[in-house]
Amino acid sequence: MYNDLRPGDWIDLQRRDWIKTAIAGSGAAAAAPFVTQIAPAAAPAAQVGVQPAWKPLLFDSHQNETVVALSELVIPTTDTPGAEAAKVNEYIDLMLHDVAPDKGHGFLKGLGWLDGHAISLHGSPFVALEEKRQIAILESLDKAEDPELAAGAEFFARLKRLTVEGYYTSRIGIAELNKHGVPSTFACEHGDHA
Repeated sequence: MYNDLRPGDWIDLQRRDWIKTAIAGSGAAAAAPFVTQIAPAAAPAAQVGVQPAWKPLLFDSHQNETVVALSELVIPTTDTPGAEAAKVNEYIDLMLHDVAPDKGHGFLKGLGWLDGHAISLHGSPFVALEEKRQIAILESLDKAEDPELAAGAEFFARLKRLTVEGYYTSRIGIAELNKHGVPSTFACEHGDHA
C-alpha cells in the first residue's frame, strides 16, 4: 500500500492519520490549536440569501460601465425600473461570453469604435459624456446610412436587441409585461376550450 508513495506523500499521510486520531480520540479539544496550524481553515459558511458579487466574464470595468449606460439609455428608468435595475449588462456579458459564436469579440470591437467616435466628436469616451451628447450619438447611429457610421450602426442595433432580450427575460421585465394581467384578447374565445 505504501510502496507507491512519493517522498512528500508520507508526510501528508502522517498528517491525515494524526488529524483523524486527534479528532476521534479524547484529546480532540487539546489538539484543536495544532489542527488549525496544519489543516487549511474552513471557508466561512455561506450566508443564506447573500449573493456573491457579480464579476463580468468578458467585460472589463470600463466596458461594463459603458454597457450599463447604453442599456439604460435604451430602456431608461421611468415609473418602472430600467435596464440597469434589471441587470441587463450581466445578461449581455453572459450571452456574449457563452453563446455568441465570436465570443463577444465583435461586440467589444463595437464598444471600442463607440469610444473612439465619442472621443473624436467630444474629446471623451462615451460613458464620460453628458446624457444629451450620448443620446445624440446614438440617434445618429440609429439606422445610419453613412458608410463611416456603418460599424457603429451595426453595433448599436446589436446592443438594442441584446438589451431588449435581457430586459424582457429578467424578473423586472416579465413583471412589467404582466403588470396588468394577460389581455383578454390573448385568451381562447372558443367555448368548448374553456
